[in-house]
Amino acid sequence: MALPTAFVALVDPNEPGHYPACPVLRATGWWCPGCGGLRCVHALARGDVLTAAHDNLLVVVLALGLAVLWLGWAAGAVRGRPVRRPRLTAGRTRVLLLVVLLFAVVRNLPVGVGLAPPGV
Repeated sequence: MALPTAFVALVDPNEPGHYPACPVLRATGWWCPGCGGLRCVHALARGDVLTAAHDNLLVVVLALGLAVLWLGWAAGAVRGRPVRRPRLTAGRTRVLLLVVLLFAVVRNLPVGVGLAPPGV
């Protein structure tokens, strides 16, 4: 994951022509849950959390969750303690899918205009 993140950090998705357009947006006119994700990763890699949250709040929340899990794993590994692995159960998968679906729907409604990526 480090290499793709480094590439996105170096090759600005805000500049046209570097990345293809979202096929869901192009086909339907609706922002998918990932729209703005590349710009979000670009901003996160440069330390601009506010811009990242404006580009795609869901990606920021998921990245924060992954960072917390990784830090817990790293701390346990350094201390020599057994690392408890998080389990992605069927219930947790359903909740995650529901959150992603709700994010996709809300960001396309007038009430969720703040969740829509800018300039897409």
